[in-house]
Amino acid sequence: MNNAPIIGLPCRYDTSGQHPGRLINAQNNAYIEAIVRAGGAPYLIPLQLEGDALRAVYNLADGILLTGGGDIDPAYYRQASHPATNDIQADRDRVEISIARWAAEDNKPLLGICRGIQVMAVAVGGALYQDIQDLLPQAGRHDYFSSNGGHPCSYLPHQVKLTPDSRLAQILQAEEFSVNSLHHQAVQRVPEPYQITGYAGDNIPEALELPGHPCFCGVQWHPEELVSTQGSARKLFAAFVDVCRESETR
Repeated sequence: MNNAPIIGLPCRYDTSGQHPGRLINAQNNAYIEAIVRAGGAPYLIPLQLEGDALRAVYNLADGILLTGGGDIDPAYYRQASHPATNDIQADRDRVEISIARWAAEDNKPLLGICRGIQVMAVAVGGALYQDIQDLLPQAGRHDYFSSNGGHPCSYLPHQVKLTPDSRLAQILQAEEFSVNSLHHQAVQRVPEPYQITGYAGDNIPEALELPGHPCFCGVQWHPEELVSTQGSARKLFAAFVDVCRESETR
């Protein structure tokens, strides 16, 4: 048994402007630290990989973590692009959607965070709300970005309520708790047997699972930013790394 399970994280292309004209494969350090703290061994999956090469790198992983970031091309879920949809990276969409589909089929543990839960929904045939504020004006605010009001990533503006018998409720040992919120899009629907297992108070989906899978779980909030302050965030990463350690998919 591998004591430090290998967790694959697809990269994103850096958009900081520090390297103009160059594609830089990058990832937020908070995800790396959360995996390491939970006992995992993370590695980054570059976005240039295709076909057999991508599958070979995917096969190395005991589990996959899909992280936050920009929006998914709405062509993947048969919608025209909304004016608010932005920061689409075609290579990232291709890599992450392929990996999410494989993980669902292969029983490989997968945890999706923010954009990650949206990738999971799209990969299995679901759809997204492209802009909560415009399309669901009755909903509360969810885009508490640091550049949009000065809130830190650890700010907890609302609660999430989980389905009592869901895998996530069992992992977190809680059905209702406060979360941070750094998104302007949300899951609209998923096909059976996939299930929405958590909602914010305004009925925006916040959690997604595939019953019977070892761990095909997505969350709309950012637990990687909360591991130093919130026990539920630490429980989530610890449980994910544990199920990756027990995985027999390698």
